[in-house]
Amino acid sequence: MPAMTTANISVWRTLPTSRFLLGAPHYPEHVDESYWQRDAERMAAAGFNTTRLGEFAWHIFEPEEGRFDFDLFDRAIAVLAAAGIDTIMCTPTATPPRWLTAKYPEVLRTNAHGETMRHGTRQQADTTSPVYREHSRRITTAMAAHYRDTKGIIGWQTDNELNTSTSDAYGAAALKEFQAWLAGRYSSIDKLNFAWGGDFWATKYDSFGQVVFPVDLTPSYPSPGHVQDYHRFLAFATARFQHDQVEILRAANPNWFITHNLGNLRDIDFRGEFSADLDFLGFDFYPLLNDEFQRLGSPQLGHALHADMARGLTGNFIVPEQQSGFGSQPGFHTMTPEPGEMRRMAMSSVARGADGLMFFRWRPAHFGAEIYWMGIIDHDDVPRRRYDEAKRFATEIAAIKDKILGTHVRIDVGIAHADFDNQEAHKTYSLGLPSPEQEVLHLYRYCYENGIACGFLHPEDDLTPLKAYYVPHWVMWQDAWTAHLEAFAKAGGTVIFGARTGSRDTNNHVIRETQPGRSISALAGVTVEDFGLLAAPGASGLFNPPARGEAESARRKYHFTLGNKQVEAGHWWEQVIPANGTDVLACWSDRFLDGEAAITSRQVGAGRVIYMGTYLTRELTENFFAEVFASARIEPLLPDLPAGVEVTMRENASRHLLFIQNTNAEPVSVAGIPAGRDLLRGASVAGTLALQSYGCAVIEVGAT
Repeated sequence: MPAMTTANISVWRTLPTSRFLLGAPHYPEHVDESYWQRDAERMAAAGFNTTRLGEFAWHIFEPEEGRFDFDLFDRAIAVLAAAGIDTIMCTPTATPPRWLTAKYPEVLRTNAHGETMRHGTRQQADTTSPVYREHSRRITTAMAAHYRDTKGIIGWQTDNELNTSTSDAYGAAALKEFQAWLAGRYSSIDKLNFAWGGDFWATKYDSFGQVVFPVDLTPSYPSPGHVQDYHRFLAFATARFQHDQVEILRAANPNWFITHNLGNLRDIDFRGEFSADLDFLGFDFYPLLNDEFQRLGSPQLGHALHADMARGLTGNFIVPEQQSGFGSQPGFHTMTPEPGEMRRMAMSSVARGADGLMFFRWRPAHFGAEIYWMGIIDHDDVPRRRYDEAKRFATEIAAIKDKILGTHVRIDVGIAHADFDNQEAHKTYSLGLPSPEQEVLHLYRYCYENGIACGFLHPEDDLTPLKAYYVPHWVMWQDAWTAHLEAFAKAGGTVIFGARTGSRDTNNHVIRETQPGRSISALAGVTVEDFGLLAAPGASGLFNPPARGEAESARRKYHFTLGNKQVEAGHWWEQVIPANGTDVLACWSDRFLDGEAAITSRQVGAGRVIYMGTYLTRELTENFFAEVFASARIEPLLPDLPAGVEVTMRENASRHLLFIQNTNAEPVSVAGIPAGRDLLRGASVAGTLALQSYGCAVIEVGAT
């Protein structure tokens, strides 16, 4: 399997494989060896073909410095292989053994408050540390050499959920690495001082050796450019740490695939070396985590959003960890999937680009910080409904894998995504505004609930399959992207720019020309005369206090006229000046802004470019995008989609697979089904489809 390169990182990339990985992570070190044989037999009976081993077992592989012991895992791998279960082996660098942290305490992370992390948890080691990198290379070299020719090992996972617990590093070794990285980036201290605005608050440096870490409120705020570069450095260091391991593994056996499982996506630049080093990415999905449920309002929406965003980073992926049951650590927990829901969530991952999936985990641990993180098998070693659902899912996917593999997910409405600099730039100076990822939830939710094919992709991706493309307030903009969007519009596409796009340069300086900058101004046919903050929709707000005798609410809200409706604006306003030939779609209707343009549209070739001088709200999205989508000839994948029914299309030049899932606990009837064959039932369908509680269908459109 060829590794990715930065040239072929794309949302449209499929995994070049004829095999769909099915299985579960497994921890043979957590149980008596008498369990191993029946574990392997049960996996095989469930239709599993792969497991994942070893990510937290450095203390077993190397019980003393320089003394290696692979016996336990050798025997476990052999038992699995005899049952037809292949292994994805892991480098165990997320959990250094105690002898290492005791002998080399300098490898431990230091946080922004100067506190040193401790043994007894995970990811306590600093991946920027040269000493820790040396130990990481040593254990990886030993494992790669030992397992070079081992039957049953088909690939490797680097580390485990890099940066999920934290990515920050503020120790002495990290500072030296940061200073060296800056010297390589800027070559002269004068260039760094310009980039960071050293003439503000006398923050300039005389040498790279004087540079300190940016830490908020010590006692005030550091330069946004300083903060931006710190996170660029962390992303560089993360990619470098992984690259050390990848080089060793590829040299040992070029036939192994190499992947990584992502949890939280802190300080990783997915369009750079981190992704290019891998054959494909993996993403861990836990849709029923309570914090996500509370933030997004529904676990199914959160799952869909995360999967689509994940695919937008590099294309199709695998799921090394898919929620199977209740899960918890002492500080958080998930809800428990109801009967049928585990299978449905797994099907949603496949519908949104997964070309392999493993349920977490095979069996729960009886000790440690995840004793109530349930698996396919329960604590008492009894296989119950989760085992049955996993078996059903694996059997179904194995039967239709040749239809699934080689297809990508259809996108009609694209959302700009996967740019590390813009993700971090917002954090450096947020103004209290929603991040681009938060703001686009309104548009994504609208598409999700109405069955419109929506996805995420970078502006450097191929935009030709799209009909519309939304850019959500990316403050750092490259002129080359404008040319790409202009070509898309000329060919008939609709481009929508959010407010503030292009307002800062790569150094995080506010641009010195009229916003939104020359290239966007020319393409959209607008300039921005003035701007300001607004309270969030529904909030009382902190801005524009009322004059004496004036109703408080009258001074805290701005509206604009959209068609024949008055729509309340939220978060931000811009006074937009349209150029000749630019149409005004919405005007402000309050006080000094009364009559000024808020939203504009300019014809560009066969398409158009829209500029929105405000942030999306739910009300604005629902009132505005119906017209935009109608004009762009964007239609739902299914008409009149019932509430709680999720629909997605995977396709290529020869086939179109319509995934339909009932996320409700009650049966539903779905109308408007195109003629085709339901691959899960093996029956022809057309017109109306009945789905049971958490029921699923995969329809090959046009097949008989």
